[in-house]
Order: sequence, then C-alpha cells, then structure tokens
Amino acid sequence: MSVVVRWAPSPTGRIHLGNARPALLNWYFARRHGGRFVLRMDDTDHARSTREFADGIEADLSWLGIQPDLLVRQSERTALYDAARDRLIAAGRLYPCYETEEELDRKRARARLLGKPPIYDRAALSLTDEDRARLEAEGRTPHWRFKLDGRPVQFDDLIKGPQTVNTASMSDPVLIRADGSYLYTLPSVVDDIDLGITHIIRGEDHVSNTGTQIEIFEALGAAPPIFGHHNLLTDAQGQGFSKRLGSQSIADFRAEGYEPLAIAIVATLTGTSLPVEAYDSLDAIAEKLDFSMISHGSARFDPAELDTLNARLLHAMPYAVAAPRLSALGLEGEAMWTLLRENLVKFPDIVEWSKLLTGPVEPVVADEDRDFLALAKALLPPEPWDETTWSHWTNALKASTGRKGKGLFLPLRMALTGRHDGPELKSLLVLLGRKACLDRLP
Repeated sequence: MSVVVRWAPSPTGRIHLGNARPALLNWYFARRHGGRFVLRMDDTDHARSTREFADGIEADLSWLGIQPDLLVRQSERTALYDAARDRLIAAGRLYPCYETEEELDRKRARARLLGKPPIYDRAALSLTDEDRARLEAEGRTPHWRFKLDGRPVQFDDLIKGPQTVNTASMSDPVLIRADGSYLYTLPSVVDDIDLGITHIIRGEDHVSNTGTQIEIFEALGAAPPIFGHHNLLTDAQGQGFSKRLGSQSIADFRAEGYEPLAIAIVATLTGTSLPVEAYDSLDAIAEKLDFSMISHGSARFDPAELDTLNARLLHAMPYAVAAPRLSALGLEGEAMWTLLRENLVKFPDIVEWSKLLTGPVEPVVADEDRDFLALAKALLPPEPWDETTWSHWTNALKASTGRKGKGLFLPLRMALTGRHDGPELKSLLVLLGRKACLDRLP
C-alpha cells in the first residue's frame, strides 16, 4: 500500500505550534514510508476563511521545510460533496431537520433535567411531507443530519491501539447547514475517499469524531483509512493552543528570529520518548521518530527549552549557511561569525553582539581597577596578533600585579566590551586589533 496522508487546516487564522504538530507528524510519516503528503484547505466556512490566511499557512509550511505533494481546496470541490449528499439522501442516511438553535437548546436543557444525555431526539424523522412543507412555508430551511447506526464502532488506532466509539451515545451530526453550506465532516470524508488517503493522523481530540466518520465512509461504500491520534501540545500553563485565543503563531516565532528547525523539533518531539535535541534536518527526525514513541500523556511546550535548542542550532551553524543572512543584516566575516555565534539565542542577536567589534562600546571601569587597567594598556603587546597574544598579555599582567582568575580577567572584559559575559577574549582580541583595544582601555 502506497502511503498518502493529509493535513487539513482551516484558513481562518495563522497556524500555531499546536497546528504545526500534526502537520509535521503527517509529513514525517509520509517521508518515513515513501508516501505523499497532501495539504487540504478546509475552507468551507466562507464567512471566516480567507485566501490571505491560506497563503500564510502555505508560507508557514514552506518555512518549516514542508513542501506538499498536492494542494487542494475544498471550496473548489463542491460538486463532489453534492454528489455524496445525494447518495446519502437516497440511502436514507441524510435527513432534513427544522429546529432552530433556540429549540435545540431547550431540548438539551430538558434532557439534562431528566437525567438523560443531551443528544438529538430524531424528532425530524417523524415529520410527514405535509409537516415539512408547512415548516418551509413558514420560512424555515432545513439543516441536514446524518443518521448514525448507534453501535460500537471499533478501530485499531496507530498510536493509541484498539479503540471503541459508541455512536449510540452521540447526536446525529449536522453535515449541512441551513444555508446549504457544508460543515467539516462530509467534505472531509469525501476528500479522503477521492484522494486515496490511507492514514489520518491528527490530535486525540478527534477520537470521538472517528466513530461518526467511519460510519460515513461505510455509508458511501468506502473502507475507512487507518487512524492515528497523537497527544496534544499545550502551552507552558497546560492550556491548549488556540487561534481564537491568540496563541503565538508560527509567523510570530519566525518574526522573533527562531530557527524553523528548532520550532519543528519542539513541536513534534515534545511528548515523545525521543529527546528534544538538535537534529540536522527534518529527514533526520523522520528516520528516528516512530509513532510508538509518542506518549499517551500531554505534551507541554517549554519556552526555555525552545531557546536552548535554538541556541544549539546556531552555535553549530556553518558560516556558509549563515553568510547570506549576515549579509542581509549588513554583516560579514567568517571569523566574526565563529566568534560570536556561541553567544546567540536567536539569529538577530548577532546585530547587538557585532557591536563589540564595531563599537562604540562604553567601557565599565571600577575605581579599584584603574591602576591595573593603566598597566594593562602599557603592557599591551605590539602587533601582529594571533590567539596566543591574550595569554602572553595576561601572563605579563599576572606576573606584574599578582592578580589571577576573575580578578584578572573580568576587569579586562568589562573594559574591552562593557559586559560581564561574551565571546572568548583570546579570539575577540585578535578581531578588535591593537588600536581598538588602546581606545577602550582607560
């Protein structure tokens, strides 16, 4: 069987880490099995879906390193859904309902008062042709529900193992709104059949939907795909990510200067038995990540872990990779990059760190160190300099003053850089040059 997976976002906003997780997991699975990855835009919600958001989702995927093998838009496939609708109506599985939302709310409230589950009572199935004609004459237009079998639906989940969803405890789902537009469920099943989707990999919040969808697959004469439901990624407080609640988007992380590979690693390896550590590429992750490694518990995003990982990726980044990005910032030089990259958390940090070399720097000099620094200035070796210059200079200072350790090195660092921390001084000294050092020493 040739593997075909799909990721199906709704273009009603920009995607966040929680959305990126299933996108990447689907891509890894397709890559690992030599399959195809389909990007399907679930844009049947015409009121909220926009092409701008759809384009943004494509841009986010591309930035993360994912190029779909196929892109489809549900808004362009209505004829397929209409044909499936007609088949289900003819088979008696799709039926019209005329209740308003207020009437349905009252029914649910009444059921709760009686201690019953608040599921739809199928009153619409008892309507006669005359009843329906009267309701429509009153100006009511029907929404359409799928008639469930009301039975235990069993499936072998790729991640969670054997699952049972009893559709007897569920309301017949609305597949078509009163305005004639389709909700997610029917177009999704129709597309999965038409596109030959073999595996549906998504968040565990969809487990209960699976029973309904399997019944729709079967009602349309198709074998359902294999399902896999992964744990959900939550924010640092344990809350779910949400476009509606304004969760930080992938575009936000990109604008802040995070590496796409760092985002991909954190979005997918959090909540697995694989360590959240640096990998060379998405392909390297795909080779290692087996779905048996996905935890059944929640996966909590740790911003500090992302910063640490992002820094590690930058510290190992070759100059050839960094050079075009440095050039865009008006910077260049392999020696500069090699020296400063160890101090970066995000790539744009290089701008501030480069000022150590280009100045101006405000030296920080304690009163008790002034005589020491004056002597340091006098003992500064002549050029040419190399990475041994630092040790020659500091050994001479140690011999002359008796200072050592922090008492020797920190005043020099503070005078030359204005900072307590920073790049290795033996390398920094060479890049600064003698004139800059003389200018900075008091």
